[in-house]
Amino acid sequence: MIKKKLTCISCPIGCQLEVEMEDKKVAKITGNNCKRGAEYGEKECTNPTRIVTSTVVVVGGLLSVVSVKSEVDIPKQLVFDTIRELKKVSLKAPVKIGQIVIENIFNTGVNIIATASVKRGS
Repeated sequence: MIKKKLTCISCPIGCQLEVEMEDKKVAKITGNNCKRGAEYGEKECTNPTRIVTSTVVVVGGLLSVVSVKSEVDIPKQLVFDTIRELKKVSLKAPVKIGQIVIENIFNTGVNIIATASVKRGS
């Protein structure tokens, strides 16, 4: 049996979880004060995911970069690959908030979107 200690990030309480794993499956979770803590502990130990935030270059804009993020979380093992892909991207101004920057990143069904608008420069 493997025991993992985690701090839950589902709410501001920050419960100290202990997750017991047996054969790569969750056998027991303790330390959570709510159902969300148990769900977080299981997901973090079996299929961890993250929201990706970064910036991409904007050509011809009032700003030289725009902030971007994944619409929802993606598998944790794809985070660094996603950042590398974003370094290859440049957008032409204008950029609109919510604009898709990369569609369906790594066939996850998740889009990378702009989180701000950038007007054309003069």
